[in-house]
Amino acid sequence: MPLPKEISFVTFDVYGTLIDWESGAYDAFAKEAEKDGYTLSRDELVPLFLEIQQEIKGGSYELYAEVLRRTAVQISRQLGWPLEPSRSGFLPDSVKRWPPFKETNTQLERLAKKYELGLISNIDDKLLGETRRHFKADFDLVVTAQQVRSYKPDPAHFKECERRMGSKKGWVHVASSYYYDVEPCIKAKIPVIWVNRHKEPLDPSQKKPTAEVRTLLEAAKLLGVA
Repeated sequence: MPLPKEISFVTFDVYGTLIDWESGAYDAFAKEAEKDGYTLSRDELVPLFLEIQQEIKGGSYELYAEVLRRTAVQISRQLGWPLEPSRSGFLPDSVKRWPPFKETNTQLERLAKKYELGLISNIDDKLLGETRRHFKADFDLVVTAQQVRSYKPDPAHFKECERRMGSKKGWVHVASSYYYDVEPCIKAKIPVIWVNRHKEPLDPSQKKPTAEVRTLLEAAKLLGVA
């Protein structure tokens, strides 16, 4: 499925696409573990974070702040660092410090001059509000997990986005996660640009996105603004 000839609305996943959650979450874990004399490996932490998050999000809906607290406790146990559950709030508290990628604001500002922009994120409204302070661009539409009471890859985010826009015509989604964003977009026939920062290979059974790039700059070029 090609990109639309006439694009009017560009939506983004937030964490991993616009925000460097890997650095932010690792820094938060490392700082908290250091209080107890533990040193954590980023190479161990990031895959474990992804695995545990996927498992928790697959259950009944709860606020993302609570998902993060549960994630912190489970990761600490698996890494041999006995974190008291009462201290697990360090992780949701850290979200406001998770940094944007260096290219994020430049490309968002360029895109905002030509298109309406939206955010489609697996997070709650409060935490996203803290993250949005990092962005210089305004957004015309925001859909969170809290608003639809489910987590991607469930299609509720995308259905709600389409409902608010009134049509899928002229809509392109930009995201870094194949599992949470690209796959549901393919199923819903929404053109999607995959920002594959880590050069993840696709299995033969996985369908290709509309386009694949390494950076937001490359995505902006595809969208005709860089």
